[in-house]
Amino acid sequence: MTMTLTAEKLALQGGAPIRTKPFPAWPVWGSEEEEAVLRALNSGKWGRIDGSEVAAFEQEFARYHDAEYGVAMTNGSVSLRLALVGAGIRAGDEVIVPPYTFLATATTVVEANAVPVFVDIDPDSYCLDPVRVEEAITPRTRAIVVVHLGGQAADMDALTDIARRHNLTLIEDAAHAHGGEYKGRKLGSIGDVGSFSFQASKNMTAGEGGILITNNEEHERMARSLHNCGRVANGTWYAHEYLGGNNRMTEIQAAILRCQLARLEEQTARRDANGRYLNEQLAKIPGIRPLPRGLGETLHPYHLYVFRYDAAAWDGLPRGTFVKALTAEGVASSEGYPIALYRQPVFARKQFGPYSGAADGYLADPEANAARCPVAERVCSAEGCWLFQNQMLGTREDMDDIARAVARVYEKRRDLLEA
Repeated sequence: MTMTLTAEKLALQGGAPIRTKPFPAWPVWGSEEEEAVLRALNSGKWGRIDGSEVAAFEQEFARYHDAEYGVAMTNGSVSLRLALVGAGIRAGDEVIVPPYTFLATATTVVEANAVPVFVDIDPDSYCLDPVRVEEAITPRTRAIVVVHLGGQAADMDALTDIARRHNLTLIEDAAHAHGGEYKGRKLGSIGDVGSFSFQASKNMTAGEGGILITNNEEHERMARSLHNCGRVANGTWYAHEYLGGNNRMTEIQAAILRCQLARLEEQTARRDANGRYLNEQLAKIPGIRPLPRGLGETLHPYHLYVFRYDAAAWDGLPRGTFVKALTAEGVASSEGYPIALYRQPVFARKQFGPYSGAADGYLADPEANAARCPVAERVCSAEGCWLFQNQMLGTREDMDDIARAVARVYEKRRDLLEA
């Protein structure tokens, strides 16, 4: 692509935007979803207990993601929490988590009455740094929750080795990673348990929903009981063996998700190809550094297209101004997570409600956590930028528009500084 620079004003300053055509809408659906919803509706069996859609979806999703078992649930936060509880996490146990992620990665640890231990991220992948993980392990550590941020695969070889040597449960928070691969293996099936979300923005969606996948029969048995009021296989309806609740997925959600799964392979391949191309184009622009490929990911689902912004190369233009200008050019963008999780009030003030096991051992001082997480601090405050998964479903020309918009803002950066 040849970038043609112009003398026109930036859209943020009253000029015409680079792009007025919308990117692909999300969610994507068609007659398949309509027919599936009617099939579930007309069955008269709308709940997982009596219907067949959820059971079929569990098998299909697990099989597609190289796992033997799947347990579909109300949302991804529940599947993450039940992965912890089902792994035997007890009050006061420590669970290693990244600070650059959505709140639920860490709040579910608190809801399991365990202590979240924030460990810094790798500067290239923005996922957990295995070196820092190893340093953070104590006699109380019981599990690691690794997030595949934006769909970027974490260093699963190193993390799996650490977990095995220290006898820790390795849980993959794959809420961003539907269909993604690490060295040819599907994300979510490499650790002991994988957790996915089907919330409205995710690469597969039924509006809400989640699933836990595993190759471990005991993890499946516990998850299935915990999400179904503590019942067990072959038990009676009013026999409750464990402290579980009703976290079952509905038949209509599962019917939609079966259709969404059928679309996933093509959509993931498209996002992956567009991401590779966009990396090449944006790397030509000073101060824009796409997260590198070749870190083990063999198929990147790009739930987020994450890149690094260097204000110094833009004559000191603040990241927030850059993002506003890019968005005005018709390319919606974000600064990403504005603060690390340990700076959120719920953690800084230990607002953990009744979960005293979590509160007693938690390091609440944000500055002490920040000292251990300098990469996350930099990414949150100045470096990280996001584009969104629906944009990655576009055409090659759409990717060219993104690159042209970034180049145009770069060309006119001094106009923004002088405004």
